[in-house]
Amino acid sequence: MKIAIASDHRGFEFKQKIAHLLSEGGHTVVDFGTDDGEKSVDYPDYGSKAAVAVARGECERAILICGTGIGMSLTANKIKGIRAAVGNDLYSTEMSRRHNDSNVLCVGADLLPPGPLVKKILNVWLSTPFEGERHTRRIKKIHELE
Repeated sequence: MKIAIASDHRGFEFKQKIAHLLSEGGHTVVDFGTDDGEKSVDYPDYGSKAAVAVARGECERAILICGTGIGMSLTANKIKGIRAAVGNDLYSTEMSRRHNDSNVLCVGADLLPPGPLVKKILNVWLSTPFEGERHTRRIKKIHELE
């Protein structure tokens, strides 16, 4: 799968780890920045680029990282066709795919300790199918609001 990835300065190191895990898993990673964890940057500048790549079909999905994942989620959801969800735990992450067909996962570098949980969250988000049925109707209603 071709996956866009982006972070602000707070998520930079975490982004590097996630990109490595994705590459190890056979995915193609397209990095939209930031390229530096030292200089303070604004998350909308980077999250929007990755979300636009998904909306245009250049990447299948995106993973965005900031301190909590909330700012990146707010940013990505401003882009038409994006369904971004914060996934700092396994249940929310799974349900974002099953019921909401999320195409952008936002995570918090300050909330998730590096280690096995991150890998599980990525695996759940990448492998969980959208259930469709009644949820398709709800997704359509979300898109009508755009």
